[in-house]
Amino acid sequence: MVPLDGSDHSLHALKNAIQIAESCNAKITLINVYSFTQPVVPTPVTVVGGSAVMVEPISFEVNSKMVELHREVGTKILANGKERVQAKGIQVETLLKEGHTVEEILKTANEGKYDLIVIGARGLSAIKEILLGSVSHGVVIHARCPVLVVK
Repeated sequence: MVPLDGSDHSLHALKNAIQIAESCNAKITLINVYSFTQPVVPTPVTVVGGSAVMVEPISFEVNSKMVELHREVGTKILANGKERVQAKGIQVETLLKEGHTVEEILKTANEGKYDLIVIGARGLSAIKEILLGSVSHGVVIHARCPVLVVK
């Protein structure tokens, strides 16, 4: 299984997974996990000039459009990855999931009984840890199967 988020690290992980699959005559599953949360109460935000304003929760319409945008981006990332795998003649399936990234990757890996997770060392997350990205770190710590972290 290869988690893809469109980052260079995840694409490099995919290249490695393709090499492994070619040598083992294995199938690859690509997964993209998106999440979208909105504030449930008005949130104070400080603006230029030092005054605070209240930002209302995102409307249902805006929320639906944002979720759809996340789905579209995830679908494109998976389609691109699928093309790369199919070009090498390897069987591939794609999974688009909504939720907490680490939890969904682990849940899917456990339910699918995958032999290996090949994951990029860092993704697109705005918050980065010193050695590993927060997603790859969480997967390494909690996965039941072997994890190959690719830099």
